[in-house]
Amino acid sequence: MVLSVFDKPDDDGTSLVIRWKIPDFDSSTQYFIQQSITGDTDVQVIYTITVDSGEFTKTGLDPQKSYEFRLVTKNDSEEKVMGAASGVKPVENWFNKKRINVLVGVMITGLLIGFFVIRGKRGMSFFIRPIAGLQAVDEAIGRATEMGKPILYSAGRGTITRPATIASMNILGSVIQKVAEYNTPLIFPNNDPVVMTVAQEVAYESYNRAGHPENFRPENIFFVTDSQFGYAAAVDGIMLRYKPATNLFFGTFEAESLILAETGNSVGAMQIAGTDSSIQMSFFIVSCDYVLIGEELFAASGYLSRDQQVLGSIKGSDYAKLLIILFMIAAIIMVILGNKAMMNWLTIR
Repeated sequence: MVLSVFDKPDDDGTSLVIRWKIPDFDSSTQYFIQQSITGDTDVQVIYTITVDSGEFTKTGLDPQKSYEFRLVTKNDSEEKVMGAASGVKPVENWFNKKRINVLVGVMITGLLIGFFVIRGKRGMSFFIRPIAGLQAVDEAIGRATEMGKPILYSAGRGTITRPATIASMNILGSVIQKVAEYNTPLIFPNNDPVVMTVAQEVAYESYNRAGHPENFRPENIFFVTDSQFGYAAAVDGIMLRYKPATNLFFGTFEAESLILAETGNSVGAMQIAGTDSSIQMSFFIVSCDYVLIGEELFAASGYLSRDQQVLGSIKGSDYAKLLIILFMIAAIIMVILGNKAMMNWLTIR
């Protein structure tokens, strides 16, 4: 064997492995690997060989094309082909066997969540620990109702594809079901027109579910601007004009977080916030009455609605995390004790 070319296993179909073994290797002779597309006269040198045997991975190939490779020697002005491989195509593998550990984790998590969701659908009741920020939502809505002032709701600057924005829409549905009973106005200025449209649909469904469709005001959920600080200025202006009794900030927030929260503080609003940004969370902590920490934002919709299927998914996720923690502890102990099989299994390449 002088030259052999084969597909790289467990890849995306853009790589080939080139292996060579040169008998009577002469260090004074130059050795090259050349590449060309089958049927194409354009030949290029892709690798210079300096040892008698080894392998080289050629990346960036097109899986729809066939390639030819040649091992060429050059001594003075004379070139000689020592070995060749033709008609070789990279193959895209549908599964990476080195990621079996990830597959096992996903399957276990999915089974746990599915199990508890089904249990919730069949009427099983799940306990979720008290969350101060969510317990205060009823108080915040009652405060606005008693004062005869509106509630201001903001999902921040995230698009509808952001997990925090999706969580915010779920929370919005639960909040509106509560305000619909008292006909308390809720103002929701938006930074994204798609989020605005989704929010209007969520609000409409929530008013209907609460039995008060006549209280739905689509004009209270509106688009202002997609400019970051333009949005902050617009929301601040709304706060100063309407002086809401309650501000609810749930979603994706960036540098505007403290500007919004400090303005709300200045008008005397009760403020509850939640975001997936640990940086902006610190600003909310110093300027809001209650802040949802970490995954409390994503558990909020189930907590407020008491939907047992949603709570079941949270319970399943919690058990999956517990299993992961226990597995990590066991794996660390095994690795410390020198278990090489565990070290290899944990390695993701």
